[in-house]
Amino acid sequence: MKLVLSTTLLSGLALASPHFGAADISHWMPAGASDFRGPCPMLNTLANHNFLPHDGRNITREKIIDGLGSALNFDSSLASLMFDMAIVVNPQSNATWFTLDPNPNSASPSDQLNQHNILEHDASLSRSDFFFGNNHVFNQTIFNQTRQYWTNSTLTAQMLANSKLARQITSRTYNPTYTFTGKTQQFSLGELSAPIIAFGNMSAGTVDRALVEYFFEHERLPTELGWKTKADVVALKDILRVSEMISNATDLITDPSIVAKITRRGDLHSGGSR
Repeated sequence: MKLVLSTTLLSGLALASPHFGAADISHWMPAGASDFRGPCPMLNTLANHNFLPHDGRNITREKIIDGLGSALNFDSSLASLMFDMAIVVNPQSNATWFTLDPNPNSASPSDQLNQHNILEHDASLSRSDFFFGNNHVFNQTIFNQTRQYWTNSTLTAQMLANSKLARQITSRTYNPTYTFTGKTQQFSLGELSAPIIAFGNMSAGTVDRALVEYFFEHERLPTELGWKTKADVVALKDILRVSEMISNATDLITDPSIVAKITRRGDLHSGGSR
């Protein structure tokens, strides 16, 4: 479970990196016509900033470690772990790299991160479901649905959880092929953790709404709004702690002890009290 939670920050989440040219935290250029981008806003953002190859191709372990370390101050073991879990999108045996995806209409074997129900999944906060055609590109209408549940200038774990639940309900209502497995749930929790991990207060489980909206809508690190890379290294334990906050916030029962008591008594199975 720990491996799954950490991996999702790829799909889902400084100094210049010497491997990718003249990049620093303020350098940004959107994808060109021949550049690859995928369904993960953070990977797209890091490619736009040249912390990953700007063309979105041939992302190796070394490049992930350098990119996540330089841009977000992720420790090398965490970044390496994320690479190990993401490499499954490359169908080649013994693959040492993966790639972001080409244009959203591509059905070529080069599609990797965009393959449905591997890392990409239904009920995204910012993409349409696979059933509706384009699960690849940022969708402003979908994102507007998401952020209507962000009801303050400071986002909390509960607000992020609310938007996640709402997107799942909407997807299940209108998408006849809606799929959301236990594994998808863990991916989703990790993705929801990413804004807090990258831009917010991990101890409090909060983040400035303006930073998160800027990141999603521009696929750009919000340096123009005053954000800076965290001074403290981000480790796996940080991701697990924030993911647990959001997981707890998805529970719609206000008194969990009552549920535990009923379950112990067997009332849920008998259909009434004893």
